[in-house]
Amino acid sequence: QVQLVESGGGLVQPGGSLRLSCAASGSIFSDNLMGWYRQTPGEERELVASIRGSTTNIADSVKGRFTISRENANAKYTMYLQMNSLKTEDTAVYYCYVDRYRRYWGKGTQVTVSS
Repeated sequence: QVQLVESGGGLVQPGGSLRLSCAASGSIFSDNLMGWYRQTPGEERELVASIRGSTTNIADSVKGRFTISRENANAKYTMYLQMNSLKTEDTAVYYCYVDRYRRYWGKGTQVTVSS
């Protein structure tokens, strides 16, 4: 069983930075696709970034501002989303996921960008 727990969300002013974390428990390997989606009320989830092995994919809407990474410590993976130069339109609930036979989701963390 895979479990994902996000953290690091919060309120930040435009131009600020946040780093989201996604702690994964269970059998996760570097070739499992992991990533981040975000969702605002009334909208579909938008893929923000993904990582498999050393290959990353960043959505055009956040390219140059967001980076994705992950590390393996003590046989547990933690994935990160570094968000810089945040804009009000980045406000959303951010969800992490991993594909391991099926897609597992975290419960989400709220990011609010506002002055």
